[in-house]
Amino acid sequence: MKSGMHSKRNNIVPFSNNIESEIVSLPNIIVSTAESKRRVEELQTFVEEVMVKGVDYGLVNGFSKPTLLKPGAEKLCDVFGFSKTADVVNRIEKWESGIFAYEVKMTLIRKDNGLVEAEGLGSCNSKESSFQQQDPYTIVNTVLKMAKKRALIDAVLSATRSSGIFTQDIEDFPQAKTKDSKGGGKQATMAQLQTIFRIVDEMDMPTDVAKELMKMTFGVERSTQLTKKQASDFIQDLLVLKEVRTINEQNNTD
Repeated sequence: MKSGMHSKRNNIVPFSNNIESEIVSLPNIIVSTAESKRRVEELQTFVEEVMVKGVDYGLVNGFSKPTLLKPGAEKLCDVFGFSKTADVVNRIEKWESGIFAYEVKMTLIRKDNGLVEAEGLGSCNSKESSFQQQDPYTIVNTVLKMAKKRALIDAVLSATRSSGIFTQDIEDFPQAKTKDSKGGGKQATMAQLQTIFRIVDEMDMPTDVAKELMKMTFGVERSTQLTKKQASDFIQDLLVLKEVRTINEQNNTD
């Protein structure tokens, strides 16, 4: 009997009198406040003095922050010393029904040490509203490029910590934010379209950038989809942009 009681006592694990409370600490800040502030100010200065509005980034009505465009993302990659690697991680290609979708992962690698700085994901498919009026078999490459561009923007915003300066990719903006995106009215005249082409050419603006600005502002893919009023507004926007760029160029040469 005693041995049984003794056995039971041996099975009892007593509480330690020297239990110390575990203190969970947060990671230490490895970048000082002053250094962090300096980096942010340096990035803001680069955006203001080097990047070009309407080419590297664009403004959308209803949003306080500009949206980063592909040329601007590539410029940031150059200044930060990133090399880019794109991989298609998912794809749907249904040729019989004309449905195409791609998901791309963009990896940014530091050129100085070969380490991965950030990864971004981007997807696009032929059923998006902006492609509804187009032959799906003629836009396969466009859909893939759009997914790649979205992944690049995502990766660059993460790698450069610039989401405080730039907002999300333009494809995610609600169409309600665009100017007269569903407005009717007469179609833009040939003279208006020629004026748009001329101004874009005079500014050496890449065609894809002009199209993206048009989509950002009016929600259309092609200039022929603009109404007369939209075309007039777009011309005024381009003229203002051209004037600003001219002033900036003059200031840089002084």
